[in-house]
Amino acid sequence: MKNLMVRFLKDESGATAIEYGLIAAGISVIIIGSVNSIGGKLGTAFSTINTNLN
Repeated sequence: MKNLMVRFLKDESGATAIEYGLIAAGISVIIIGSVNSIGGKLGTAFSTINTNLN
């Protein structure tokens, strides 16, 4: 039983999967923030161009 507990405590495969999940979540938050920022600026630019063309 002691040997089983030692192996369980040394097993880090689940921790690695969680770390990759956290990295992916962080990257997705950065991408979403960038797209929202750029999208707002593009919308303003196209509105200005549309106003100037009319």
